[in-house]
Amino acid sequence: MGKRYYCDYCDRSFQDNMHNRKKHLNGVQHHRAKKAWFDQFRDSTAILFDEQTKKPCRQFLQRGVCDFGANCKFSHMSEEEQHRLRRRLEEERQHQKDAEERPVFGRHINEWLQKREKKQAALCSKGDPTTTEDTEEAETEHQIPQQLLSIPDLPPSLLPPPPGGWRVRVCSEWG
Repeated sequence: MGKRYYCDYCDRSFQDNMHNRKKHLNGVQHHRAKKAWFDQFRDSTAILFDEQTKKPCRQFLQRGVCDFGANCKFSHMSEEEQHRLRRRLEEERQHQKDAEERPVFGRHINEWLQKREKKQAALCSKGDPTTTEDTEEAETEHQIPQQLLSIPDLPPSLLPPPPGGWRVRVCSEWG
């Protein structure tokens, strides 16, 4: 029977040879199906811009149905739908602007981690392991942002250290 070529965009298969594949890939049906597939993933801004540049479809306005469907070169979006889309875009922009302006968890996590590293390095340089554990307990309770503790289902690598920190055994025996 031979190899068959399956086109995901058109949802059809045919005998795979150079002539058939070239004919299919250059065909109008394939181009329409491919465009329809990628149009599913367009963002709201592009959709609104395209719909505003098109004239309204007379058939769609009169009958509520257009013979060309998704392939129609005129707009099938009503004024109310365009208004809703504009409003949703404005809300998304405002939300994005607000998210950029406010710092994450009151202050940036990177700053918090850098300060924590510096304090631990300073404590470890003192060399007394008993005082290091006691002061770490007090500091970790106050330093960890509450937002980090409230995130559910964190993987173990991202969980904050337990109160008192992890027990580290210093092993100086080699061999």
